[in-house]
Amino acid sequence: MSTGLFNKARNINWLIDNFVEHTVGVDQAFAVSSDGLLMAASSGIERSYGDRMAAVVSGVRSLAEGAARLTGREQFTQVIMEFPGAYLFISSVSGGSTLGVLARSEADLGIVGYEIAMLVQRVGGELTPELIAELRNSLSHP
Repeated sequence: MSTGLFNKARNINWLIDNFVEHTVGVDQAFAVSSDGLLMAASSGIERSYGDRMAAVVSGVRSLAEGAARLTGREQFTQVIMEFPGAYLFISSVSGGSTLGVLARSEADLGIVGYEIAMLVQRVGGELTPELIAELRNSLSHP
């Protein structure tokens, strides 16, 4: 493992934690690779829960991409699901990767959406196949 990849992976994890910590109303965030595997999650997330959330995020992304194609759109940008007491944002990052964000219902959706867009912009340019592999590897070895 190169030190550069390790540092970039650590930076992605820090960006996700910082996003959750500083975005009012956000409780959790998950980065999911194009093959549906968890790459990174905010602190305090148990691995089995993170893996299940990655499957949900990946499934919704697949449905959104299908809807985009069916309606003649190039791609999907974001899906927001509403639940009693919470919202789940699912946002396209780059190269098929996806960001899932769980926010409380009292969160300001405009602010959360803006902060997600900023996080996607910061993370998206960094994601290479090598970094994605390093991120997944770092989940296996805390």
